[in-house]
Amino acid sequence: MDLFSLHTNAQKNWLPKEGEVNYHGAIFKTDLAQQYFTQLLEEIKWEHDQSLIFGKLITTKRKVAWYADKAYSYTYSKITKTALIWSPLLLNIKNSVEKASGETYNACLLNLYHNGNEGMGWHSDGEKDLKKNGAIASVSFGAERKFTFKHKEDKQIVGLQLEHGSLLVMKGSTQSHWLHRLPPTTKIETPRINLTFRTIVRQD
Repeated sequence: MDLFSLHTNAQKNWLPKEGEVNYHGAIFKTDLAQQYFTQLLEEIKWEHDQSLIFGKLITTKRKVAWYADKAYSYTYSKITKTALIWSPLLLNIKNSVEKASGETYNACLLNLYHNGNEGMGWHSDGEKDLKKNGAIASVSFGAERKFTFKHKEDKQIVGLQLEHGSLLVMKGSTQSHWLHRLPPTTKIETPRINLTFRTIVRQD
């Protein structure tokens, strides 16, 4: 397994100020990335995502899943989810991500985008359940998609292409100062799976 892409500087900070984003490129060889993609499609307990917007429950085409060390509760978009326990497949991926990023994680939110018409709007991962300024590791499998950051004050834009089997790590004050999104596109007709490993503050 490749832990670091030969063509990517994983130490480069892609943000010009107030935060840190490191793109490691593909950390899995193509055949292993494809194997993981197929297994994730088949083995993960996917459900349509829901959010509460102006008091109305909205169900998205995008599917999600939530896994962790234990049955943590996690609230975003005013909907609370309870985590499933890690599968062997997710633990294998998590171990590789922790080795590559030098960070540890106790939970993972997974997203399944069936094609380019499905995306994610501007947001930041600043929920109270998350570790303050903790690292969030985003792993991509499947279709290559553009991922974009926008500064909350001056609206500066930074964009990256996230390739199959790649790792992007957001840390420091990134969530406080930057929004991010996955823009929809009519050019992509194949699925993408995104795993965002994160740290939930201990819940008793």
